[in-house]
Parts: sequence; C-alpha cells; structure tokens
Amino acid sequence: MTEILAGIATGIGSWPGTNPREAAATVVGELGELPHLVELPVRGVGADMIARTGALLVDLPFDTTTRGYRLTARRGGVAKRSHDYLREDLDALEEAWETAGLRGTGKTVKLQACGPLTLAAEVELANGHRVLTDPGATRDFADSLAEGLARHVAEMRRRLDCDIVLQIDEPLLPDVLDGRLRGVSRMDTVAAMPGPDALDNINRVIDAAGAPVLVHNCSASPPLELLRRSNATYVGVDLTLVKPADLDGIGELFQAGKGVALGLVPTTAPTTPLKWDDAAAPALKLVDRLGFGRAILREQVIVTPTCGLAGASNAWARQALKLCSEVARSFAEA
Repeated sequence: MTEILAGIATGIGSWPGTNPREAAATVVGELGELPHLVELPVRGVGADMIARTGALLVDLPFDTTTRGYRLTARRGGVAKRSHDYLREDLDALEEAWETAGLRGTGKTVKLQACGPLTLAAEVELANGHRVLTDPGATRDFADSLAEGLARHVAEMRRRLDCDIVLQIDEPLLPDVLDGRLRGVSRMDTVAAMPGPDALDNINRVIDAAGAPVLVHNCSASPPLELLRRSNATYVGVDLTLVKPADLDGIGELFQAGKGVALGLVPTTAPTTPLKWDDAAAPALKLVDRLGFGRAILREQVIVTPTCGLAGASNAWARQALKLCSEVARSFAEA
C-alpha cells in the first residue's frame, strides 16, 4: 500500500505573477516537504489549466475558438505556446530543486493537471459539442491524458530524482454528475454522467499515472462518496466551503485510509490578520465532531490553501504558504 504523506503542507498549483523562476524558488523554499510545479495563468491564453493540460495529451491536438478550446487536425499556435510555457516551468523547477540541493534526498514533488472529466467538459469536438457529450470520445480523452501524464510523471521523476504525487483537478465534476452543463445553445443541456462512468474515466488516469494521485475538488458539495470509491490515494477539498451535511463524507475518506488535503488558508489576504491557530481551528472542529482522535491530522492530512493563489498578491501568496506550513507543523507535533 502507498505510504500516505501527512502532517505537511503544499499549494494547490497556481501562483501570482509571470516569472517562473522566482515562483519556483519561492515554492521550493516555503514548502520543503511537498513543493509543487507552479502554474502562472496570468500569462494569458495558453497558460490556463485547460490549455496547460491539453499540451500533455497524446495524439489529440487542439486550438482556441471563440468559445474556448476545440480538437483540431493539427496543433495550433496556442497549443505550442502552452507546451513552451510548461517546458519553461519545468526547467525553473529543476533549477530551483538543484539550487536547494534537494536532488536525491528522497523528497517529493507534486505535479498538477486538469482531470479527464473537467477537460472533456471544457474542450469541444469538431462539431462544436463538448467532448463530454460523446462517451467514446470521453474515454479516448481519458486514455490520451493518462498516457501523457504517465510520461510527464516519468520525466519529472528522472529530472529531479525524486518521488512524485500527481494532483488532478476536477472543478466541474459535480456539474458533470448532476447534468448542469449547457450544450451548444441555451435550451440544450448535457446529460448527467452516471457515477460508474465518471469513476471509470477518472480511474483510467489514476491507474496509469505511475505515482500516487490526489483528486482535488474545491466545490461546496464535493462528490465525496464517488471520490472515496476512486483509486486515488488522496482527496483534496476546501474545508471552508464544505457544507455541514457533507462532513461525514470526509470522515468516510479517513476511514477508507485516504489522505485528505484540507484547504484551510484563504487564497486572498483577509481583512483582519490571520494566525495559524485560527486557520487550524476548522480542522480541529472537524475531527472532534467526527469522533476521531486528533492524531489523524498528522497521519492523514495535508494542509493547503483553499484553492489556487493566482489571484493573490505576491506578499499574501508567500504568507499563505507560511501559514499552511505552520498549521501542518502543529498537526505533526501535537
């Protein structure tokens, strides 16, 4: 069984600014136990989550349309830009890793990518319909992504000489399951995807990754029961948004032996100063309410910001990571 990383902190992925080397050095410095590959979406089209993940697809080229992204016969200019951004970010992380003397130390790095269902919901087929509307195309998408991510993981393991955790982001998963996505017109809706089909597509990516996988969904009602049944090692949620009725679902994740990445630190600076013990309080209340001993916080919990930090100031982004690390340290030592 995969050993669970816990009692440590990490980021979700996105970061403010446009300088990958500065961002990588900051994240490696602040998140010594689990730094992550930084995403810089403020660079514009080609740097967003969808395009960035599209650059990893195997034999499924894409380009932009007036509505977003669409599969094409050959790779377009935006796809090339996405690929170049990704290579630049990987090189920056490798440089920061070497500078910090972390090669061969047994540390772990987290990589992020969009999950297969959110990707299939946001990319169109040639006919203008979402990939998600075609079950066969959705499976092909998942298989292509699985192969691309397996290559991505293997490359970074080789370049950094480290262990890898792969995070797949599925922000649209609740909409996919509930049939809340619009079709090509206002009157057209995309049918809800049955849970077993959604699970199959997610597991196609997880099983091929060659690394432990964290599935992240920061909605107010994440599909915790489905994620519990997935092959993911970790599940990530924004604890500050999760509704009281869904908290038992987090308890079931703990009981199933999953690692749980709890979003506890806000993504933008609060109006009043935030101390680490204030940020830690919701997690303490959670385990107390569920009847777990607080030791579970050092055994199965990773501390994160509530979501990505692209919209934060540089000062708050740094402070958010420091707070996450202080909360995680308190969990590990308590």
